[in-house]
Amino acid sequence: MSLLPPTDLETITKRLNRPPNPVEEGCFLNLWSEHCSYRSSAKHLRTFPTESDRVIIGPGDDAAIVRLKGDLVLAIGMESHNHPSYVDPYNGAATGVGGIVRDILSMGTRPIALMDLLYFGMPDQPKNLYLFEHVVEGIAGYGNCIGVPVVRGETFFHDAYSGNPLVNVVCVGLAHEENIVTATAQRAGDALILMGSTTGRDGLGGASFASRDLSEDSEAEDRSSVQIGDPFTEKLVIEAVLEAIESGYVLACRDLGAAGLVGASAEMGAKGNLGLHIDLDRVPLRESEMTPYEILIAESQERMVLEVDPSDAESVLAIAEKYDLNCSVIGEFTDDGQYLVEFEGGVVVDLPINFLSGGAPARKSEHEIQEVGVAEEKIPEIRDDLATSVLKLMASPNIAPKEWVYRQYDHEVQIRTVVKPGDDSGVLRIEGASGIFGIALSCGCNPAHITLDPYNGAAGSVLENAMNLACKGARPIAIVNCLNFGDPEDSTIYRQFAESVRGIGDMAQTLSVPVVGGNVSFYNESDEFGTAIPPTPSIGMVGIVEERGTQTQTSSHAHTHTHQIPGTRFADAGDTIILVGATADELGGSEYHSIYGCSGGRVPAPPADPQRLIGTVIGAIDTGCVTSAHDISNGGIAVALSEMAREGNIGATIDLTGIGDWDLPHHATLFSESHGRVILATPAPDAVLGRLRDIPHRTIGTVGGDELIIGIGGDRVVALPLRRIRDAGEEITRMMR
Repeated sequence: MSLLPPTDLETITKRLNRPPNPVEEGCFLNLWSEHCSYRSSAKHLRTFPTESDRVIIGPGDDAAIVRLKGDLVLAIGMESHNHPSYVDPYNGAATGVGGIVRDILSMGTRPIALMDLLYFGMPDQPKNLYLFEHVVEGIAGYGNCIGVPVVRGETFFHDAYSGNPLVNVVCVGLAHEENIVTATAQRAGDALILMGSTTGRDGLGGASFASRDLSEDSEAEDRSSVQIGDPFTEKLVIEAVLEAIESGYVLACRDLGAAGLVGASAEMGAKGNLGLHIDLDRVPLRESEMTPYEILIAESQERMVLEVDPSDAESVLAIAEKYDLNCSVIGEFTDDGQYLVEFEGGVVVDLPINFLSGGAPARKSEHEIQEVGVAEEKIPEIRDDLATSVLKLMASPNIAPKEWVYRQYDHEVQIRTVVKPGDDSGVLRIEGASGIFGIALSCGCNPAHITLDPYNGAAGSVLENAMNLACKGARPIAIVNCLNFGDPEDSTIYRQFAESVRGIGDMAQTLSVPVVGGNVSFYNESDEFGTAIPPTPSIGMVGIVEERGTQTQTSSHAHTHTHQIPGTRFADAGDTIILVGATADELGGSEYHSIYGCSGGRVPAPPADPQRLIGTVIGAIDTGCVTSAHDISNGGIAVALSEMAREGNIGATIDLTGIGDWDLPHHATLFSESHGRVILATPAPDAVLGRLRDIPHRTIGTVGGDELIIGIGGDRVVALPLRRIRDAGEEITRMMR
């Protein structure tokens, strides 16, 4: 019996004028899967703004390429490895890193940094904690071995991820523009070379596996769908491929990821409107008696396909031999438009290449998109005083310090990292012919906001990342995303998806920042728990820190903070604290609501003219007088101030009177998560305030002392010694060690 959906089988049979054979069925099953074909999502993805004067290559390739300065370019990509990370957390996460690194490599760029976005069930459940710890170990084990630093990350915990955690990874790479290659095949007659590891049976059907729900027995049944990584081979592949590209031998390149050899090779040929003739007998195997189906579909790691002029093939084989890598000429590009595969003297696949690679019919998932109103707010009686609420928030697993996670990652390798994990953004120092500058990286989204209001929640997540960059003085230049949702055939989930895409696109358009790539991950559901994940359109964003220097902000009692990148911690006693942005009663989806079991309420809506807000914050940073800058997000202003005090080991005295509407309740003043707000600290307030005239702002206090004291309307509502703030997150840290 065919594994293809009946409608797909009918479409294929009609086009071929014959039923597909079993090997061809496997090719269609994977290449037409949701994971590879985007058949439920393409219509909406086309609404994203994708162009700017910096974009050289936008969506559609292994990664995007954006122009930095001079002849330097940056590749950026984002991928998910969700289902494999549930079935085998260490290898699932490790190979997720390996795959996105090879996507960046295939564009001719050297991978220079990673970010990881992890969404898991609550860590007080043993299985969730086990999965989380082993995913972190997998990311660390692979990234550390290949020498690519993890410079930023995001963690979010919620019970609804217990049966289907999410592991999303962003990678960026650096190159000179002349070394860019793409996945578009160039000429008939060119050789197709397979380089890297041998092909085994690991990862069989990974693309189709990623396009279905997880069952209760997934850990046992689907283990063969999880790839096994070898980071030491990956490091050799990186060096060999870059040497071949820099030598001018490589005309096109593609990573073997989803759908294995058939996915990479068919897509490469189809992009160039060329056919391809492959001989599977030339593929180096690690297991005996592999079938043609297994050889084509296996997602064994650390493999690349290269298009090379036949006269250069021996030179490429010699490079591979130098690095002790398997390498073989396995095929030839043709001008007949057919994807022809031979095995042991017989033809096992003979298909129109454009039909195989791009012929998947769109799924009819169009449901009525309805406006989302304000959910009714339900708040149980809260007897805690406001100081206790602050401490409970600081102890929340979504807010508590994550040092125990990122200390497992090597973030110093390649010696570019200026601002390290744990900050609003990671910052890398880049040197080129045009001078020294920085790139800033941020990632994440807020699933709690998006669940209640997909449009504003997704738009706000984009703005949140842009504000993180602005706190480092960085202007955003590109967005990637990983759109994680449940079953798109469910009308509620499809509405969440469509509205989230609309929110991301509208905010990207407003900020004039293109969406240059990403992926869609549907069917994130669990039979075991009977529920889909919260809508999780995670965002990765990169920005440029102009040439002001790239030294991190440190304490200096002489206040000589000139042209430096401010940190998130309070630096010096006596600094003036300024709040930028407006505060409203927007507690819907807040962490405050979460810890007290509240529901409903108004989700934060992005403020008017966010582009001017971001530009003004960057202008304030550019004065060189800002010693501390921290975006306000989860937990609101009370948490942001507590984090700045804790990290700087110095207190502050704050007055929040009048920062919102006159009737704003104290708990909303402290814990609202209104977007577009930043806390700045400076020893030269006049210089900074002069840059803030055109946007809402208020001087709210002074750095100093060993307590965080917050007053509102003459009432001292919070008075917490630094020791208590530090201790608040220790319990969760101890549990996760």
